[in-house]
Amino acid sequence: MTDLRGQVAVVTGGGGGIGSAICRRLAAAGAHTVITYNSDQSKARAAANALAGGNHLIMRAPVDDAEAQSKLAEAISEKYGRLNVLVNNAGITKAVPHADLDALDDETIDQIFRVNWRGAFASIRALRPLLMAGAGGVVINISSIAGRTGVGSNVAYCASKAAMDSMTRSLARALAPQIRVLSISPGWVDGEYAQRMPRALIAEQEDKTPLGRIANAEDVAEAVYAAVAHLRFSTGDIIPVDGGRPLG
Repeated sequence: MTDLRGQVAVVTGGGGGIGSAICRRLAAAGAHTVITYNSDQSKARAAANALAGGNHLIMRAPVDDAEAQSKLAEAISEKYGRLNVLVNNAGITKAVPHADLDALDDETIDQIFRVNWRGAFASIRALRPLLMAGAGGVVINISSIAGRTGVGSNVAYCASKAAMDSMTRSLARALAPQIRVLSISPGWVDGEYAQRMPRALIAEQEDKTPLGRIANAEDVAEAVYAAVAHLRFSTGDIIPVDGGRPLG
């Protein structure tokens, strides 16, 4: 499949489990992939080395650093001269019981919103001119059903994903028709965070999911690819990748 042959895609936090799966899927479809990272260059480099094709790029560009985002835009413009896809995948969280209000301190709240919401907005703001060039582009925000259900690792995380979905709708309207904006909204994903949880908790989630399992990173990557390559008349939508978990 080479639907994206010659296109350029940025994946923030592309060295992680979900991010690297998204990078592999887009590269397999022919895209030149830009992997950004904050602190773990080795993961980003390993992700890049696993990509099909060539002409890929890795770059340190923390999403909460406006200067780094400007430098990223300059590097993409210089190397490729265009940008077709931005996947806002970078995100953080911390497990805090929802009823323990004192444990969710101000610093943690600010950090979660700085990365999960402000960082995604800053990436769009910095890369908008490149996305607007030519035939336009698409922004995919990696959200979570926690933004809708209010069930997640902590209250601030759920709120940050709800804010991301609201931003998706707002910017889909504001940036149309040149740029489409969509959210991909997974439930539990079998990655680093889920693997740190008690197996009994994951088994409970699987039992309550109509499709009988939690998602894997490839499920999310396929949804991103479909949104970019095939859902060309969709914008402002929140696309669930949760196996029907809210039905359970």
